[in-house]
Amino acid sequence: MKKLALHWQILLGMALGVVFALILTNFGWGPDFIEDWIKPFGTIFINALKLIAVPLILASLIKGVSDLKDISSLSQMGLRTIVTYIITTVIAVSIGLGVVNLIKPGKTITEETRSELVEAYGGEAEMKRQDAQRQKDAGPLQALVDLVPSNIIGASSSNRNMLQVIFFAIFFGIGLILIPEKTAQPVKDFFDGFNEVILKMIDLIMLAAPYGVFALLAALVVEAPSADLFAALGMYALCVLGGLALMIGVYILLVWIFTRHTPRSFLNGIGPAQLLAFSTSSSAATLPVTMERVEEHLGVKREVTSFVLPIGATINMDGTSLYQAVAAVFIAQAFGMDLSFGTQLGIIATATLASIGSAAVPGAGMVMLVIVLAQAGIPEAGLALIFAIDRPLDMCRTTVNVTGDAAVSMMVAKSQGKLGVPHVKDWDDNYKK
Repeated sequence: MKKLALHWQILLGMALGVVFALILTNFGWGPDFIEDWIKPFGTIFINALKLIAVPLILASLIKGVSDLKDISSLSQMGLRTIVTYIITTVIAVSIGLGVVNLIKPGKTITEETRSELVEAYGGEAEMKRQDAQRQKDAGPLQALVDLVPSNIIGASSSNRNMLQVIFFAIFFGIGLILIPEKTAQPVKDFFDGFNEVILKMIDLIMLAAPYGVFALLAALVVEAPSADLFAALGMYALCVLGGLALMIGVYILLVWIFTRHTPRSFLNGIGPAQLLAFSTSSSAATLPVTMERVEEHLGVKREVTSFVLPIGATINMDGTSLYQAVAAVFIAQAFGMDLSFGTQLGIIATATLASIGSAAVPGAGMVMLVIVLAQAGIPEAGLALIFAIDRPLDMCRTTVNVTGDAAVSMMVAKSQGKLGVPHVKDWDDNYKK
């Protein structure tokens, strides 16, 4: 295993997890055994990644902002980052709408299958609808209010509050820029050292990645819905997967055009983070690995990765936006609705804005989808049609989200003159010296 590249180790772990679960299931004792003795190791692995997400953002973002030397550099990088993220999100939603209108998967849903799905998942759909209603009732400026934490310790206690942590880190970094350099230097040295410790912890956690994804995939197999429901939703899944594949192609093209990095070097560099995103369904849990891969294997300077990637993990949800567009039109087609061009333009705008507010955790995109459906006048009960296959698609769209974060960070770094030669660090490089 040690002689294999990390992405091959992770792929092998995923494949063995699926095979292991299928073998045990055929013997009739897979679900209970895997739930009790295998899945906990996958949960521990995810928790270890989540454990260091907030410390990593605080340390790297404070150091990255303070290293910019002046506020004008920060505002320039911030503007380019946000504009690029919005552009890629609009592209993603447009691809989703194009694919779903071309294939029309909703026309394949029969009345019997529709009734079966609504009956099986109607309760979960109602819960998501209530969550979305609470967000809508909060007021138009509630997102702005939620951006500023009243207590940074409280904000840091949950990975769902990433934007609040990012706000504090940027605010703190600006404060370091504005005070005398002699006074700021000890604080910057502390966060620089703190960041190095966190990065080394990531190296140690990734030693367990093949075993963690083995446990996660084994658990997913035994928890999957029935094959009949998957067959009914096959065309819908193909639309989503086709759109996501096209979006990864767009990232590869953009990276090649703006940075001249070949598709092979880009995919090899970000590969382990993509596989981890697929296994965990969480951009936040994958963030530490994404930052390490982009910095050490793609050559993006730390002051860029520490700023662009945490923001991307929170507001850049291209895969989620594409899925929302496909799901909205699919549900409309299943209910026999024809959406006008204007309504679909509204889906583009709403899905783009909803992706910015979507939490970087598994299943959050489903809540935001309710808002997209409501805007387009599509029955929210249609959520029940896609619940059965949402988890595996969530894994795929999270992979696209992480890929988009990496691509944008490379483009922003190139525009800032911060894209250099990769310098790979091993987990025990200091120990070997």
